[in-house]
Amino acid sequence: MHNPNKWLGLFSVVLFIGCSEKSGDNFTVKGTIKNAHADVIFLEEASIGSMQPIIVDSAKIGKDGSFTLQTNAKEENLYVLRLTQQVNPVATVINDASTVTVTADVANVQQPYAVNGSPASQALVDFISKSNTQLSSIYSMSVQLDSLSHQKNADSIINVAGAQKKAAVTAYKNFVDDVLNKSNSPSLSVFVLGSYQSYASNAGLGLEPFSPAQTADVINKTASKFPTHTGLASIRNTMQQSQAQQSAVAAGGSLLNKPAPDFTLSDVNGTPVSLSSFKGKYVLVDFWASWCKPCRMENPNVVRAYQQFKNKNFTVLGVSLDKEKNAWTSAIKNDDLTWTHVSDLKYWDSMVVPMYNIEGIPFNVLLDPNGIVIAENLRGEELVQKLAEVVK
Repeated sequence: MHNPNKWLGLFSVVLFIGCSEKSGDNFTVKGTIKNAHADVIFLEEASIGSMQPIIVDSAKIGKDGSFTLQTNAKEENLYVLRLTQQVNPVATVINDASTVTVTADVANVQQPYAVNGSPASQALVDFISKSNTQLSSIYSMSVQLDSLSHQKNADSIINVAGAQKKAAVTAYKNFVDDVLNKSNSPSLSVFVLGSYQSYASNAGLGLEPFSPAQTADVINKTASKFPTHTGLASIRNTMQQSQAQQSAVAAGGSLLNKPAPDFTLSDVNGTPVSLSSFKGKYVLVDFWASWCKPCRMENPNVVRAYQQFKNKNFTVLGVSLDKEKNAWTSAIKNDDLTWTHVSDLKYWDSMVVPMYNIEGIPFNVLLDPNGIVIAENLRGEELVQKLAEVVK
């Protein structure tokens, strides 16, 4: 199936976290925590472009809930406080000051923590709080619209509800722009940018992601303010290399023997999944759609290859160009596609189309454990033969 609306462009790398310069090396996080139901609290340093923070300190929580955590921080960064075996963090702070005081109550879902002594951390708390409120409202509007779409003679109500949601989406984007424009912390700026891009990958919310030019502008301006900061320089260099590579692909170049452009899309449960998270495995990135008959005919071959090599450091990542979630998930179930699947449900306007110069589907690329494209457009027995050759 061919793309009826091919367009050239660059996709902005989704940055989940970032860092900036700071005035000192020693960083202390202290405070009190209520309803912890744990003996130990951990301090994790968030690495650039990763959702896997590294533990840099831990401390026992006193009977009164007090704690003190310390680390040596050469550059400003995001730090996460987490309790033993707890998925959600207790707090997230920025080390723009040498000491940050945190007051937390795990039982208080609405306002779980407060900070003192760090302007950037306070700005981060404010952003997260206001962002959650607005996104919750947008989500509720999306649910309402979905419900109305199944009712008869509801066009006038749908029009009103749709206009309200559109206004809310615009207001949220303006809010994010305002935070970015006023931010005095590079860590905050990159966090806000990455957070917005991540939420924009959820098609149900209806957020429009930052364009490549907008993303580059934020990163370049932030990095220019801190020219000696290695973390920001790394982000900017990686982004520029990715954009140059994607430009070459969009112009008709092949990705063979080159790093595969990274992307983050939501899986069937709405959880963001990044291609880069599969590094360390051979990965077949399979571009398809439920409405694509040639794709559906090819799926049994992909299933056979997956079953044969799934225990040999190999997996498949399905990337759909679907528009309707129900059709997408039904096809996954009916075709017995048991690997991870992602989509932004934007049809040929999906972000991956220009990234991989996709002119028709089915289409796939095979990546080695380092994320390098080692084969393209493998079909049937050819796919099995290539996997037998490289997967040991």
